[in-house]
Amino acid sequence: MGWLSRKEREEEPQEVAPVEGAPRYIDLGKYAGTQSSGGSRGMSVKIAEIDGYDDIRALSNYVYEGNIMILDFTSIANDELSLKRIISELKRLVEDVDGDMAGISQNMLLVAPKGVKVDRQKIRRGFH
Repeated sequence: MGWLSRKEREEEPQEVAPVEGAPRYIDLGKYAGTQSSGGSRGMSVKIAEIDGYDDIRALSNYVYEGNIMILDFTSIANDELSLKRIISELKRLVEDVDGDMAGISQNMLLVAPKGVKVDRQKIRRGFH
């Protein structure tokens, strides 16, 4: 048997036998947080995509309410002018709420409200 035949065999997807009684998928909806009986809302982590400068006003309300925002700006990553305007506005927002902001990947930002500091040191193998 040649190398090509072995390679083709390795790339074939292997099926995993289902565990009896286990669901085929996990319904993440049942793990959604619930509001406390007092009616007060706790902090949430919101994830949003930014397509332009106009999105900032609506998204900033979540930070004013005390939520953490993870913002994906992939769709405008190549538009340097728009990106500079958006980041500048987000910096003003963070200063206004006395929060924090940090890049978490090449096209994602984390915006945190007052009382939440973003630790910029990565946890590496060994957890030092």
